Amino acid sequence: MDDVVIGIDASTTAVKAIAFTRDGKELFQAREAYPLSNPKPGHFEQDAEHWWTALVGALRQVTEAVGASQVAAISIAHQRETFTLIDHAGKPLIPAILWLDERARPQVIRLSAELGRETIRDWSGKPPDPTPALYAVRWLVEHQPQALGEAASLVDVHGFFVHRLTGRLVTSTASADPLGLLDIKTSTWHAELVAAAGLRPDQLPELVAPGTICGGLNESVARLTGLKAGTPVVAGAGDGQAMGLGMGVHGEGKSYLSLGSGVVSGCYSHGIRTSDAFRTLVSPTGSGFMLETVLRSGMQLVDWIVRTTGSPSAAALERAAVDVAAGSEGLLVMPYWAGVMSPYWDGAARGAIVGLSLDHQPEHLFRAVLEGIAFEQAIASEAMEAQAGGKPAAMIAAGGGTNCALLMEIMASVLERPLFVSPVNEAAALGAAMLAASALGWFASPEAAAEAMTAPPTRHVAPVEGLVSDYRARKEIYRDLYQATRDIHARLEALGKA
Repeated sequence: MDDVVIGIDASTTAVKAIAFTRDGKELFQAREAYPLSNPKPGHFEQDAEHWWTALVGALRQVTEAVGASQVAAISIAHQRETFTLIDHAGKPLIPAILWLDERARPQVIRLSAELGRETIRDWSGKPPDPTPALYAVRWLVEHQPQALGEAASLVDVHGFFVHRLTGRLVTSTASADPLGLLDIKTSTWHAELVAAAGLRPDQLPELVAPGTICGGLNESVARLTGLKAGTPVVAGAGDGQAMGLGMGVHGEGKSYLSLGSGVVSGCYSHGIRTSDAFRTLVSPTGSGFMLETVLRSGMQLVDWIVRTTGSPSAAALERAAVDVAAGSEGLLVMPYWAGVMSPYWDGAARGAIVGLSLDHQPEHLFRAVLEGIAFEQAIASEAMEAQAGGKPAAMIAAGGGTNCALLMEIMASVLERPLFVSPVNEAAALGAAMLAASALGWFASPEAAAEAMTAPPTRHVAPVEGLVSDYRARKEIYRDLYQATRDIHARLEALGKA
């Protein structure tokens, strides 16, 4: 009895609720999808009520599968910078503005001029970019001031769920931090950033550390989900930090690499470090910080190549690309199809394919894209690890990209280190479950929960000795590609706005 915790991952496309045992074994998973709206170019929105319907449905399925008496607590990981405004009853006043929304680019420029670009970065840990909610809130001041003025609170996905589940208006510091409104040094709302966004201090939820019990499940929600009333709801973390925890990265000596639609990497830092080379985030354990790099266009570029070249499948392209020599016969690809975050924070940047000739075939482009992603990651990792105390002893990889043997071989060779592949498919939900297990006292700390609930890597991929030196030389050429194309992309963007 009471020996199961539910980790929730409310991603950009769906809520997943997963029941885990004390040793991290997955018992049952339920997934409920919701739509994404793109009403204008650069605008990405969702109806927060769709999140709620999906959460209730997923929790009900898990409860029916494992039994309400088994569930000791639930905890939440979620799409990070996404937020909405609610009234005093918890009803959304606007469509939620998603983390990938780009409407606030002008506000990024204005706030950077008002407060100072490096000041914002050092206060919040986040170099100015449309991703944090800070700038979209300022956009609301200018475009929907009535909604902002009437709002009882701004809430991230975590805060919205906790309010519905328990009646308390509270969120985790590791959930709210990506909004860009926290003081990274104190894990409290930053008065100047809150004011610059156009918010009143009373419009923000209470903050608690990850792994804190926020409250008990209320009676009405218990009836909807089948869970017991009073079931503890534990403060979780943003999905990126929770994913790292679920992969066993919670202290020095390890880093993580998520090869999904985008590519996210991170490592632990005991002290505060801020830089344009990475984002600084509150650790999901509540102790120390996570340094993170993001490449917006990752494995989605593989889908793009398949579509664009009319190839039968990614697997077919990979089989052909294995026979292409390293360097793709002179091709270099800069994978900025969706702009670039770290280290340049340039929304005008776009992808570049350099060195094309009449001899190149789709398989050359396929390999060159994988090499470009690896070069980008190597440069990002070098800059991040230089400030975090050096190269970690182990890099844990996860995500769909780990199933591409060629990518893993290239990545290990470019990074010049072995990659250990995590067996965990749903690391963010597992990270949330670890926080729930720690809050219940099953383990002495979130770190101890991670040690007990993380399965060892299933395999590792070593660098190919014959590729390392070749890729090292090509990486230095790649390093100059952004600067060589930056002004061209800026001029093209300006022409498009004319």
